[in-house]
Amino acid sequence: MVRIATLTGLLLLALLMAVSGAWATLALAIAGPHVAWMRIGPAVLAGLATVAFLAALMIPRWRWEAVAAWLLMMGGVLVWWNSLIPSNDRDWLPNVARTPWATVSGDTVTVHNIRNFTYRTETDFTPAWYDKTYDLRKLEGIDIVTSYWMGPDIAHVFVSFAFAGGEHLAMSIETRTEKGEGYSAIKGFFRQYELYYVVADERDVIGLRTNYRRDPPEDVYVYRIKSNPEGRRAFFLEYVRQINALKDHPEFYNSLTTNCTTNIWMNSRVNPTRVPMSWKILASGHVPGYMFENGRLDDHGLPFAEIQQRAHINARAQAAGIVPDFSQRIRKPDQ
Repeated sequence: MVRIATLTGLLLLALLMAVSGAWATLALAIAGPHVAWMRIGPAVLAGLATVAFLAALMIPRWRWEAVAAWLLMMGGVLVWWNSLIPSNDRDWLPNVARTPWATVSGDTVTVHNIRNFTYRTETDFTPAWYDKTYDLRKLEGIDIVTSYWMGPDIAHVFVSFAFAGGEHLAMSIETRTEKGEGYSAIKGFFRQYELYYVVADERDVIGLRTNYRRDPPEDVYVYRIKSNPEGRRAFFLEYVRQINALKDHPEFYNSLTTNCTTNIWMNSRVNPTRVPMSWKILASGHVPGYMFENGRLDDHGLPFAEIQQRAHINARAQAAGIVPDFSQRIRKPDQ
């Protein structure tokens, strides 16, 4: 029994060494200095050291030295890792150049730096931002917007708040990318991007996806979720709290833990009836179906396949063009 316990302990320790060593190697390779040799060199050393530690772990007289050396290496990597600090002060791409924020006074919320670019193509646009005051007593609904570009399992998910008079304010949780920087899901695990809330006019954040993105094209769906006035107000104010918090205390984006869907779920904690965490939230393309299964879509008694068909807005958006009543026209049922 002692021998079995010892062997099991060694196997678990070896697994921990291997996983942590692989993480350290990737972290150094991806998040290290911009100069290639200063980044790749330490990553290669960490990888080779991990292999050496694992080999030494199998030799009884070197075992504890290997553990001590591994702990020393990981301690150094963690000290460096914690020195990576998020910032709002970088050379940002134009579409994330301004930090949104809001002021709250009773039932009125004034939102600053709402994005409303005029696009000619996805990369050719005229930047524009505006401020607007909203009356929370006129908050009539919440929509979940999903955009697919790589199959049914993965989607970008964001929310749009509907106010009386046909006004909508969209809030999309994304990465804040610098000039010359592209998005990579792998890099998103290693503190390469700041977390950013795109607070935007629907003509921008939805119209960009339906009318201008071509490589790859995106299929966009808009679903109305069931809500009550108190829940809508609390959810909206939680978003406001988050964008104000990021203005003063920036955070890193993480591809798994702080992404577009997990943050929506976290923001929904203000409502006691929020849906439970599920793999369908992580596999974001399944979010609408998961909401339907839990009775959270405004479904009018229809099957999900028909709701999904009605929610698809690309044809309506392209037929409408980017017009003042864009939000109303994309929601108008097909004849």
